Amino acid sequence: MPFSLPLNPALANVPVYLPGRPIEEVARELGLPATDIIKLASNENPLGPSPAALAAMQRAVAQLHLYPDGNAFYLKRKLADKLGVEPANIILGNGSNEIIEFVGHAMMRPGVDVIISQYAFALYEIVTRLFGANPIIVPAQDYGHDLPAMIQAITPQTRVVYVANPNNPTGTLAPRSDVVQLINEVPANVMLVMDEAYIEFLNDPVDLVPLIRTGTKPNLLIMRTFSKIFGLAGLRLGYGIGHPDLIAALEKVRQPFNINSIAQAGALAALDDVEHVHRTRVNNAQGMQFFEQNFQQMGFEFIRSAANFLLVRVGNGQRVFNDLQKLGVIVRPMGGYQMPEWIRISVGTAKENARCLAALQQILPPPPAK
Repeated sequence: MPFSLPLNPALANVPVYLPGRPIEEVARELGLPATDIIKLASNENPLGPSPAALAAMQRAVAQLHLYPDGNAFYLKRKLADKLGVEPANIILGNGSNEIIEFVGHAMMRPGVDVIISQYAFALYEIVTRLFGANPIIVPAQDYGHDLPAMIQAITPQTRVVYVANPNNPTGTLAPRSDVVQLINEVPANVMLVMDEAYIEFLNDPVDLVPLIRTGTKPNLLIMRTFSKIFGLAGLRLGYGIGHPDLIAALEKVRQPFNINSIAQAGALAALDDVEHVHRTRVNNAQGMQFFEQNFQQMGFEFIRSAANFLLVRVGNGQRVFNDLQKLGVIVRPMGGYQMPEWIRISVGTAKENARCLAALQQILPPPPAK
């Protein structure tokens, strides 16, 4: 019988998000032991979760017959204390992805424009199209956000501007002066969503939280996550920081109990484990230096990254991705981001980084001398 349900017509234009492939799936497909495969595809923390977070989550398991705290009182309070804001300034999401969707519910409809950079996180465009809004894709500059051009792209129909800083998937960091200009020039009736998923990897980030603390930018929403530096990607926990009235509006579209008990317990403990965060930053800096130095010596073009991953031009990204998988190394091909010659490599442990580089050297001829 043919399929005949009258689906939402907006779905016809919604692309499908393709995540990094899990180790178990590659192991099944290629007949490799899962223990022989390394995954450097999804910008995860190679050191794993904080030991304190693991212990807290194990304790929380005994209470799984009870619903979680629907308002995550203690987690919101600890985040607020850490940031110097009030709990009313914070909303929690099932990953930052859910907060991106909250923005869609609150701000988007047919006839609305949403400003997005070329080579930006795919979920921005997916959510925009899901709500029938019009994505305005601004060409990138040196693979990163051209913030002055994004300001110029704002129209009377614009309601949202998405900016990832550092950007995923390119790792680029917008100049401080451009960020300040953006903050100052985005109209008050346009929501500016600053995605700071990788901010903890920066040595001297632009601190936008004081604008929330003082209430001077009610149209600003900052997004952060526990998935990256805290090593809790499997828990799916992100948070937004904004004006209390904006947060109250977003709370109206949040599903009850969207943050489970284990996630709340793990996040609370992770926030206190500053040593784990420090070790992650050190490991990341060393791994980034390792890849950059070797790619320079090998003559391969790469994009300097401010995050925990980097892009390298390998010719046929999909072929290299497939060949690396056969050697037990999972990376991320960038064809879905209109960068078919590139792959993205997440920084792993020193051992994982060395194995990834050796696999690349095995399957890639050196580029021709210039």
